[in-house]
Amino acid sequence: MAHKKTYYVTTPIYYVNDAPHIGHAYTTLSCDVLARFKRLDGFEVKFLTGTDEHGQKVEKAAAVAGVDPQKFTDDVSANFRKLAEVMNFSFDDFIRTTEKRHKISAQALWDKLVETGNIYLASYSGWYAVRDEAFYTEADLKDGPDGEKLAPTGAEVEWVEEPSYFFRLSAWEKTLLTFYDEHPEFVMPQSRRNEVISFVKGGLNDLSISRTTFQWGIPVPENNDHIMYVWLDALTNYITAVDFPDQKSIDYKTFWPADLHMVGKDILRFHAVYWPAFLLAAGLEPPKRIFAHGWWTNEGQKISKSIGNVIDPLVLVRNYGLDAVRYFLLREVPFGNDGDFSHQSMVRRLNGELANDLGNLCQRVLSMIAKNCSGEVPPHQDFLPCDLELIKKGSAMLVIMREQLDYQKFNRALEEIWSVIGEANRYVDAMAPWALRKEDPNRMCTVLYVLAETIRYIGLVVQPFMPDASSRILDLLAVDPTKRGFKDFDAALIAGTSLPMPEPVFPRFIEDGQTT
Repeated sequence: MAHKKTYYVTTPIYYVNDAPHIGHAYTTLSCDVLARFKRLDGFEVKFLTGTDEHGQKVEKAAAVAGVDPQKFTDDVSANFRKLAEVMNFSFDDFIRTTEKRHKISAQALWDKLVETGNIYLASYSGWYAVRDEAFYTEADLKDGPDGEKLAPTGAEVEWVEEPSYFFRLSAWEKTLLTFYDEHPEFVMPQSRRNEVISFVKGGLNDLSISRTTFQWGIPVPENNDHIMYVWLDALTNYITAVDFPDQKSIDYKTFWPADLHMVGKDILRFHAVYWPAFLLAAGLEPPKRIFAHGWWTNEGQKISKSIGNVIDPLVLVRNYGLDAVRYFLLREVPFGNDGDFSHQSMVRRLNGELANDLGNLCQRVLSMIAKNCSGEVPPHQDFLPCDLELIKKGSAMLVIMREQLDYQKFNRALEEIWSVIGEANRYVDAMAPWALRKEDPNRMCTVLYVLAETIRYIGLVVQPFMPDASSRILDLLAVDPTKRGFKDFDAALIAGTSLPMPEPVFPRFIEDGQTT
């Protein structure tokens, strides 16, 4: 019996000092599309997301809110669960770093690092940004407008002096560079890989991995005066979710190492430098890939709470519909690049590509079938070369999408689908089935069959991106719900199958959230 293909994809766990925004939705959406695609393609999938709930920043935010940190994290974590539900994310596990299983896992990783001689006790003095939960060297800093020191992210830094445990990161510099060389696709896209390699070649200092100035975190084993550095705590979530430290568990043996950690570019260093170093030092395998995507701006402006231009994904879904938002976010820019959100661009894509290109194709083809073929999948005669060419292009989409999505090229995968939609619309115009009704009704039926079969292919491949809309399309073609996986991709429509009355799949918009 062949071993079942597996796929383990993770989002970063989201920091609970604030409400979810478009960046959180974007990252998780990309993972959701991959998880859905792999499930349809016969993989056993584990899709992990969750919340990062420890650290000084959370402790301070809870104090400002006037509640204890656990109550604060319970409430904010629930907001991230709500986002996942509203966006129809198909996660298999939602992890919280305040869970008992995670404390056990993080402390077990710490113990392994101690056993291998990679942790030592000393004292730390240097710059620390509470907002980033990150340490910075003097060379990292820049001067603010009032002469204050700022992190590269713009976060305020403070000088910290305290006893600290250190991880011997400097000892892993050559090992990491060798690892990157032997695994050229470990960091993607290429520009981010170059950044990581440049950073490591610049020299690594040992990393402070404990704090004593606050209490909200996981205690260091054997020394409760110290709290584990929030990033060592947080990164461990990826192995917590596969039952670490039980390396003999079914989940660990099935899914580790992870196939993909999806992250924003601002946290790439933690994932692509510190995390593999921790794992290698503990005798564990690093993940197979870290992909760092870009950031969104809003109408050309950097998104900022102080400006008041934060994009709430829940508002977008309420105004435009869920699948429309999912489509736009992954279609608008090459994944990995920065993107600019504008309502004008969104309306243009939703009207031009969803309502006109795909929606109108479905509506006019299925309406002609309802009117001229007794509402049944039409019979067909021998296919002409032009028919076979369109069917072949529809059938070829799956192979191309596998290639694109394996490299996180979401917009390219959607471009491929829309190229077939464009071919189908041109085929309708060229074949003019409405004219064939009187001239050659048998040919009309063949043309409509070819179009219905092409729409079936399209409906199948858009499932990961737009699950609800694709379900409606496949329902209109009476495709058996058990035949919507990719193993049945070439299971053609059967002539004579009764079809429901066609209904529009996508609305048209005249402006921000206003439908025609």
